[in-house]
Amino acid sequence: MYQATKDFLGKPAPPNYVAGLGRGATGFTTRSDIGPAREGPVLDASVEAAKQQQQKEEEDDERFQDPDNETGLFASIPYDEDDEEADKIYEAIDAKMDERRRVRREAREKEELKKYRAERPKIQQQFADIKRSLATLSSDEWSNIPEVGDLVGKNRRKQNLQERYTPVPDSLLEKAREEHQLVTHLDPQQQQHGGFATPAGTDSGMMTNFVEIGQARDKVLSLKLDQISDSVSGSTNIDPKGYLTDLNSIVVKSDAEIGDIKKARLLLKSVITTNPKHAPGWIAAARLEEVAGKQAQALSIIAKGCEECAKSEDVWLEAARLNTVENAKVILASAVRHLPQSVKIWLQAVKLETEVKGQKRVLRRALEFIPNSVKLWKAAISLEENPEDARILLSRAVELVPLSVELWLALARLETYENARKVLNAARAAVPTSHEIWIAGARLEEQQGNDSRVDMIISRAVTTLSQKGTILTREQWLQEAEGCEKQKSVSTCQAIVRATIGLGIEEDDRKSTWMEDAEGCISRNSIETARAIYAHALTVFRGKKSVWRRAAFLEKNHGTRESLEELLQKAVKYCPQAEVLWLMGAKEKWLAGDVNGARAILREAFKANPNSEQIWLAAVKLESENDEYERASILLQKAREQADTERVWMKSIILERQRKRIPEALELLSEGLEKFPTFDKLWMIRGQIEDNQGQLQTARETYNKGLKRCPKSIPLWLLSSRLEEKAGLLIKSRAILERGRLLNPKNAELWTEAVRVELRGNNMNMAKALMAKALQECPNSGLLWSEAIFMENRPQRKSKSVDALKRCDNDPLVITTVARLFWSERKVDKARTWFGRAVKVDQDIGDCWAWWYKFEVQHGTEEQQQEVINRCVSSEPHHGERWQATAKNLDNFGKNTEEILKLVAVELE
Repeated sequence: MYQATKDFLGKPAPPNYVAGLGRGATGFTTRSDIGPAREGPVLDASVEAAKQQQQKEEEDDERFQDPDNETGLFASIPYDEDDEEADKIYEAIDAKMDERRRVRREAREKEELKKYRAERPKIQQQFADIKRSLATLSSDEWSNIPEVGDLVGKNRRKQNLQERYTPVPDSLLEKAREEHQLVTHLDPQQQQHGGFATPAGTDSGMMTNFVEIGQARDKVLSLKLDQISDSVSGSTNIDPKGYLTDLNSIVVKSDAEIGDIKKARLLLKSVITTNPKHAPGWIAAARLEEVAGKQAQALSIIAKGCEECAKSEDVWLEAARLNTVENAKVILASAVRHLPQSVKIWLQAVKLETEVKGQKRVLRRALEFIPNSVKLWKAAISLEENPEDARILLSRAVELVPLSVELWLALARLETYENARKVLNAARAAVPTSHEIWIAGARLEEQQGNDSRVDMIISRAVTTLSQKGTILTREQWLQEAEGCEKQKSVSTCQAIVRATIGLGIEEDDRKSTWMEDAEGCISRNSIETARAIYAHALTVFRGKKSVWRRAAFLEKNHGTRESLEELLQKAVKYCPQAEVLWLMGAKEKWLAGDVNGARAILREAFKANPNSEQIWLAAVKLESENDEYERASILLQKAREQADTERVWMKSIILERQRKRIPEALELLSEGLEKFPTFDKLWMIRGQIEDNQGQLQTARETYNKGLKRCPKSIPLWLLSSRLEEKAGLLIKSRAILERGRLLNPKNAELWTEAVRVELRGNNMNMAKALMAKALQECPNSGLLWSEAIFMENRPQRKSKSVDALKRCDNDPLVITTVARLFWSERKVDKARTWFGRAVKVDQDIGDCWAWWYKFEVQHGTEEQQQEVINRCVSSEPHHGERWQATAKNLDNFGKNTEEILKLVAVELE
């Protein structure tokens, strides 16, 4: 029975046919699907989806397309010159914009990198200070550094059993002692067993003694040394005493060094083989063998180098260096046959000669081959001891080398005046562009006393050199002037300054430029050059007070009293209104002991400046210092009428107070306070007078009135506070200082006084609290930091001083405090250095000088003490807490700077 064949088998499937669609073969149902299975994809929908996907990919391709390879819309348009030019313009604009922002961008990136490194430093930066400290380690500390290893868990390094040390028991030590001791009796056990047993066993009949073997070896070595040291003929072949020393001097190279030497030897061998005419290769190869300790091979190599590179002077010089002196002479003799024009070889041959006669012979032979060598002529002339022989050689030298300025000048120095002039004229004709010859001519005329010709020669030199095209700048001429000054040719120096100081300067810049030049010369200790600059400037700016002052200070510091007085007389003639110049002249006369001369100068000053306060006060000081109090009082009375100023009234009151005329002083104070109620010093003087008289209540009222009129006067607040503290009213003293700090914020003196009030009252905790607030408000005050340092305990003072130096490193009070710390630690040299640094920063602080002098009294010599006194007197300090209190004390009236310095040093604690 046959089965019927299905009709659809072997036929194509109908459109949109999906096998098993009815059974749900196209998908599966989920919880969100309800109903029958989804229908299969439709052919048209699938085709449409494929087209959309292809279009999307094409759009993406167009988005990432290279604009230089355009396709699509602009694909058919040709790329012409205009397009290229437009692209270049856009590129130039982009580059310009990038360049404009580059500096800011780089600065921003640098700042960000710096900030990043500060927040996340490298391991190298974190341990940089520790690595720097490794430089101070000694060799023992280096050897004791433990090795780095992994000591965690399984990787913990086990200790070597051989490195473990176990204490030896006493029984073992006792047994060892018994074995090595010598006995003189027989062993009973050996006697019982019928004989002696051999200690080393039955095979060997003796015991090995290593001590005797070592002694025998030493004896044999000494015999061999004796045989070698003394031969049959008696000559010594070896030094037995230095034998071991020579052995120690042998350098045993490491494997790495030996390997490097072998590599270098192969490399250099290839160099000299491939290019045998290369002189540096032969020299390097010879030096390599020399370093390796093979002197014979080095000599052999350099000898071959001399054969191959006979025209290289360096090879010959290297060969002479490696050989002995005698061999070097032979080598250099061969060298000059190949290189007769080499100056270096001839000079090296001269050095090998030990006698002057031989050196002269070699040099003369060298000059036959090289007659135009300046070095050879100079070497030959320097060997001549007779000036006449040197002059003859120089005459021949300038004929053969006419362009050498040094030889011309040397010949001129050896000739007489007339011949020297001829020589310099000939040199000027041979070398017309040399300014040294002109300067030498001017110096020659100055030595003969012809100062008038010096200016003419220098002026002609400047003109002629400019015509020849040799133009020296003003700075170069000033350097030549300073050189002439160092050679004691002052007239030539001044002539150079006068002729060249105005070169290349605008008319408006002359004064400032010349002042800078003068200051630079003073800093280089070229005083005559600076004096010449000031002298020329004064001929141009006769009415400039500042130029006269600078010149006067130069004469005061580096000149004589007579030159200063002469300069000041000229100064007041051209600047009669300059009060400072009159006062300097009067002071110099007074210091010289000529009081009448000082009075005469001040009378002339009065005529030129009738209402000048400074001149009136200078005249009063002159009379009072010479105990002419009546004349000083009369002058002050006239000054109050003609120059009615605050300082004149104050000086009048001070004079009466110094003369112990208190009622007259109080009367003047009343009149002065009516005229000048806001002048704080008058209130201070009145309060001090009333305080000294015991009138505390009156003095308190005076200070209160003064503080109402002068709330910004810090000394007045301090005096008022100290008055209350003196009366025992500590609370009121604190209140005054607090009120003063409110009216005068960030004032270090008021804060310091508040801290000292608590210290004097034994309130250390309160003082420290106030000091902390003070340093927050005035962090850069040297007065506060110096007080804070000594408030700390001794171990903490050093760290406190470091903080103070970071805040105010150039403050003289802090530097003096640091010096005192070194003083307390007995570091004398460091303390002296820091005291010197303090007074160098500010010479007007008298307390620094007093501390230094007290230190020198304790640790210095008399010369060092006198040096401090001299420097202090020349500086004339006027400020400082202790200094002003001592100087203004009525008991110290009329004392000079040295006496006040010693008084302050005694009072310091």
